[in-house]
Amino acid sequence: MNRPYRSQAELIRLVFFPLLLCLTLRGQEQPVKKLPSITMTPAPLSVLKRAQPGMIDLHFHVAGGFHVNSHTPSEEFLIPTALKLDVPTDVVVEEVAYPDGEQMSFAFAPDQKLSVYTGDFAVGVVLHPLPSVALGKYMVHGRLKYQACDNAACYPPKQLPVEFEVQVVKGTPAVPRRNPAQSPHIHN
Repeated sequence: MNRPYRSQAELIRLVFFPLLLCLTLRGQEQPVKKLPSITMTPAPLSVLKRAQPGMIDLHFHVAGGFHVNSHTPSEEFLIPTALKLDVPTDVVVEEVAYPDGEQMSFAFAPDQKLSVYTGDFAVGVVLHPLPSVALGKYMVHGRLKYQACDNAACYPPKQLPVEFEVQVVKGTPAVPRRNPAQSPHIHN
């Protein structure tokens, strides 16, 4: 029987030890710098009544060590955080309500306060299903545009895909208006 290796011990030395060495060295690589990001907490199904506006809160989280400009940044040249939604036919976005930013100063401009979001923040969206919308479930898609910064630098603007589901149900019927009772007699 022809064996390319003289013994199992030689096979282990030739294969196992170099593999173990590679795995050990890989664990000693320099840590990768954390990239700035925002994540969205998955939104539960939102039930909206047809022909009536309803508020939906979307919750976001800014990664630790980073901040993003608020929707109304302190300086004209700063890029605001903005939510854009693509809604189904016969559903209207009536309002997007952003929280107030937190006033903070940073090492790159210690005398200047900037309006920013850090940690968790929520954006409220008022959707109004028109009377003509068909009852059922709809996916709402969009994107949150933002520019993240740390204490030393700002990073290129990004867009976070946003998605949530709404269910349009039958609204409460309007109470019919009745004309006041009229006398059957003609009054002159």
